[in-house]
Amino acid sequence: MLNLVLFGPPGAGKGTQSEKLIEKYQLVHLSTGDILRSEISNGTALGLEAKKLMDQGVLVPDEVVIGMISNKLDANKDARGFIFDGFPRTVAQAEALDSLLTSKSSAISGMIALVVEPVELEKRLLLRGKDSGRPDDANPEIIRKRISEYNSKTAPVANYYKDQNKLTSINGIGSIDEIFSSICAVMDTY
Repeated sequence: MLNLVLFGPPGAGKGTQSEKLIEKYQLVHLSTGDILRSEISNGTALGLEAKKLMDQGVLVPDEVVIGMISNKLDANKDARGFIFDGFPRTVAQAEALDSLLTSKSSAISGMIALVVEPVELEKRLLLRGKDSGRPDDANPEIIRKRISEYNSKTAPVANYYKDQNKLTSINGIGSIDEIFSSICAVMDTY
């Protein structure tokens, strides 16, 4: 089973590249952001709490996210593999994900990190905010807070996978197809 962590700061292009990877490699997309937004749109108690935290640019608690991931894995037992998009966001989540996958006789195949400079990220997110209806993409102050949260809490996850020889960094600047080609070159080695 191929399990990929697609990694990078908000606005790096993870969602765009995930769509292309899903189509080419027939993997199941596990985006914690999408899962949480679904909970929000359905008005669940979890969704309302998550919305409050997300609107402030704060991360949702680990145990909630791990539980949602476990449910998605169980619901897709026959999948060829999974793309983890926006997860894990902390080293503790990476450790919990490894434990969860081990309990299901699986493991992370590799992490591909999209590298994009903060100025470009803010520009991309503001542009996306015009069309997405997401308040966290429309406010420069919240965007900067999200990028800061990423740098302080999430970026260290790359070292966790680097220590396992599972990290490959890809330049996230360029055309969608150029970036995809670089990702596929790595994917084909798994």
